[in-house]
Amino acid sequence: MRGDAVLASAADPIERETEGSLRPRDLIEFVGQPELKVHLGIVLEAARARDEAAGHLLLSGPPGLGKTSLAHVIANEMGAGFRPTSGPALERAGDLAAILTNLEDGDVLFIDEIHRLPRVVEEVLYPAMEDFQLDLVIGKGPSAQTIRLDLRRFTLVGATTRAGLITGPLRSRFELTEKLDYYPPEDLVKIITRSAGILDVQVDEEGSHEIARRSRGTPRIANRLLRRVRDYAQVRADGVIDGDIARTALEVFKIDGKGLDRVDGAILDAVIRRFRGGPVGLSTLAVAVGEEPDTIEDVYEPFLMQLGFLRRTPRGRVATEAAFVHLGLEVPRGPEGARLFE
Repeated sequence: MRGDAVLASAADPIERETEGSLRPRDLIEFVGQPELKVHLGIVLEAARARDEAAGHLLLSGPPGLGKTSLAHVIANEMGAGFRPTSGPALERAGDLAAILTNLEDGDVLFIDEIHRLPRVVEEVLYPAMEDFQLDLVIGKGPSAQTIRLDLRRFTLVGATTRAGLITGPLRSRFELTEKLDYYPPEDLVKIITRSAGILDVQVDEEGSHEIARRSRGTPRIANRLLRRVRDYAQVRADGVIDGDIARTALEVFKIDGKGLDRVDGAILDAVIRRFRGGPVGLSTLAVAVGEEPDTIEDVYEPFLMQLGFLRRTPRGRVATEAAFVHLGLEVPRGPEGARLFE
């Protein structure tokens, strides 16, 4: 398996099932995002005290930080049903109407990638979120009639990796809007330790830290790397994960000391070697590395920018001096010491 596939591709059915078993069940088990947990704890406790559904919540942030897990936590904390779907899956207004009319009191409706909702579907959400009513149009032309149906009170949890694409009218109807940040290594160590216990894997402190620092600040990646290192330890060692085993296993899967995989390396290599450090446009860069522009922008760029390896400028992407140093390359400079591509 390619190293980048470990990080970015969809998990197989067995891994999806395993990932579900690793989800936290309540706010106490949920590690990290302390400020968000405080806000959410207040909102949920108040809703339980009033014996009503919690307010609608919008979660944004890069993939794998726990948006879906938080939606599950909200449903568990409220003792409510959980109904997941996604923006691209709701192609017609009738698709959403069928889900809304089947919700029970207090249910949590989770819409992943909510920024990809078609406009006609999004407009059905407005009265549903505000008034818990559904407007249906029966017939066409002059004889068309609008029927308004009452809905049971529910909580909508929307998740997005592209918060800037959420329309103003939709955003304004969420009572709480929160952004998830990348996790520090100490939080990832806690997540890895907890997951290892669930998976019945023996991992020592050094092994946990080694996996954590290569996990790109992302719990989903931390859990995937833990499973890959577990496989290596089972096949090539005695099944116990220590620092040496973790380092060797991650090198086998082409994950470097910063957590960069083959695609990250290809992006930096393309910007530096093919385009002399930049600037280079996103579409051109995507063609150069054989990835979709959205994948580069949503999955890879945020972490490269967090590490200080890449900058976005009005003219395109530019590699930083830190990127040259990481790849062991000399920073090109002009006669006066300025970088040639600035």
